[in-house]
Amino acid sequence: MARIEEAFRLAELVCARLCQDLSGLTGTLNAMFGLAAEEPSPPGESLRFAGEAAAELDSRITLLRAAWGPDGGPIDVAQFRVLAEALPGRHRIEVDLSGVPKGAVFDDRMGRVLLNLMLLAAESLPAGGRMALSGSPGSGITVTIAGPRAAWPAGFAAMLADEAAAWAGLTSARTLQAPLTALLARCLGLRLSLLKAPARTRTPPAVLLDGG
Repeated sequence: MARIEEAFRLAELVCARLCQDLSGLTGTLNAMFGLAAEEPSPPGESLRFAGEAAAELDSRITLLRAAWGPDGGPIDVAQFRVLAEALPGRHRIEVDLSGVPKGAVFDDRMGRVLLNLMLLAAESLPAGGRMALSGSPGSGITVTIAGPRAAWPAGFAAMLADEAAAWAGLTSARTLQAPLTALLARCLGLRLSLLKAPARTRTPPAVLLDGG
């Protein structure tokens, strides 16, 4: 019974997080269309902003479907670049994929976990900064973050090491991404681990994704 409750709680939090993530964009869209309706004909800036919000909403849905949905396929580097444009806070985050071979293709398991790891990296850069990916599907991929307040969520290392800790981390929609990423990797038979941080630096440790 406990595991059924945990699974249902996970579904609830994913739904809540999805609604939370998209509500800001839909709110902007509705507000801009409302302003456009009040502008003299032809509408100007408000309609342009509404169009931009609609495009961002569509891109975010595509990203979350690829990361959280069950029917994804292989993802190549070019697709990662496109999907990364829809990351929350993208305007203040640099995404560096130069360390991944241009012809690299990730299978559906690794691609999906990597997208979730990128969502977590964006969340872990609240004041902006840089995330960088390097490696290849065969040798493993490392993800690093750097910025003024860059930090992986508290307890993330424990979630990667212990499934029970990941389930226990499902406490709110706001903090969903870390336990979700850990549980998804475990479910798909992949391994996520925190590497040792460089000595005498405040840079957060890199996260390694490999085949387990």
